[in-house]
Amino acid sequence: MAVQPMRREKLRAVKERAAGIGFLCAAAFSVAAVFLIIVFMLIQGVPGIAEYGLFKFLFGKDWRPDLGSYGILNFIVGTVYVTAAATVLGGAAGILTAVFLGKFCPKFIRPLFGQLVNLLAAIPSIVYGLFGLVVLVPMIQKATRYRTAGVGILPSALILALMIMPIIVGISKNAVDAVPESYYEGAAALGASRAQAVFKVVVPAAKSGIFSSVVLGVGRALGETMAVIMVVGNNAANFPAQLVQPIRTLTTNIVLEFGEAGGELHRNMLLSTGLVLLFFILAVNLSITLAAQMRERRRAEKGKKPAVAAEKGGRADA
Repeated sequence: MAVQPMRREKLRAVKERAAGIGFLCAAAFSVAAVFLIIVFMLIQGVPGIAEYGLFKFLFGKDWRPDLGSYGILNFIVGTVYVTAAATVLGGAAGILTAVFLGKFCPKFIRPLFGQLVNLLAAIPSIVYGLFGLVVLVPMIQKATRYRTAGVGILPSALILALMIMPIIVGISKNAVDAVPESYYEGAAALGASRAQAVFKVVVPAAKSGIFSSVVLGVGRALGETMAVIMVVGNNAANFPAQLVQPIRTLTTNIVLEFGEAGGELHRNMLLSTGLVLLFFILAVNLSITLAAQMRERRRAEKGKKPAVAAEKGGRADA
């Protein structure tokens, strides 16, 4: 009789060890994949930058491979503008949608709304690009009344905002749902309205998850290519100065010219553009994460100070 429980314990121990090894292999694979991609881009991108010059490459405004000019400042600024506008639009819409689904949407239509949001993530990027080219661009052209307008930052930002919304909605809704119901009930018991309880208590309690969703949305917006390439205009000579001006981003520049690179230097400079994009994404994610951590530390320190002061005051009274 005692043999059977011992076998079960051994079998359970073997299963736990196997699961631990599997999790370790999955984590190691993810880390190794990121490391190998970074190493590959360094090996492929550094020679072009070393040959052409880092300063001329990053701060030059002329991209003319036929003349041996490879400045990508226009592309960097265009990428920043498009990503920032898409993050503001998609982030605001996504967070409000997540709050609506989590706290305001009636239960009988909540599954329908959730499935519709999930469908946005299933739509291919090329379909988004076609929608922007056929629908958004003509609408913007009519609104601006300029024949050459309708492409550039504005339509690209609108399309990217739609594309990053499902990511932000999904993660933010999970963060809002994870907040204990007692938070909302306590705020309501103190006399707060429904909106006040949600936006002043529940949403701040879920800010870490909401922030993570925005970070992932930024990464998606920075790396998107096919939808942007159809509405951004793809003019390498223009410096981004207007919302409806044909421009080019880092990703679209690589896609447009890599297949027809005229020589080894041209190919190396396109790979160097990919290296800049990679470090740009890493720098943005790292800076946002560090800023959030510093903010949390400051709030934690501010919360400790009143407690320490109250403790000292209690000792003095004693």
